[in-house]
Amino acid sequence: MIKRRKKNLDEVYALGQHIRMSAHKARRVIDQIRGRSYEETLMILELMPYRACYPIFKLVYSAAANASHNKGFNEANLVISKAQVNEGTAAKRLKPRARGRSYLIKRPTCHITIVLKDISFYEGYEEFFMCSKKPGLININKNKNTNLTCHDTYSSGGLWDKK
Repeated sequence: MIKRRKKNLDEVYALGQHIRMSAHKARRVIDQIRGRSYEETLMILELMPYRACYPIFKLVYSAAANASHNKGFNEANLVISKAQVNEGTAAKRLKPRARGRSYLIKRPTCHITIVLKDISFYEGYEEFFMCSKKPGLININKNKNTNLTCHDTYSSGGLWDKK
């Protein structure tokens, strides 16, 4: 059975396969940039000291180039909506050891997918993306009106003023 994905008109992606790095080390960087804007992501990746930042930087830049060239999106409106790292095949090498023996070395690879979403399609729905200034939890009334506000831990004094 062939599964067909619904094509989103507001999403573009870039896929990097067989990148010579552990998936665990790449996930450490990917978790920092998920959900951030394009410009903020580029600044974070330039300043982080990890080796995984360079291929991820190239993929984010490539996804933004796909967005501007193929769909005509503005780079200022792009947000990383999905970023995932999957394990790839491990390259197996033999290292010579003492007494004519050999030792197997596995060199891991990973597949990185970066999906950018254009948020200019959702300009009428800022209340779903932004938190209001009044701290509090999400309240659901009987009328099914949802008040979407964020609980701000720092301004409520809930976490740091306990001694």
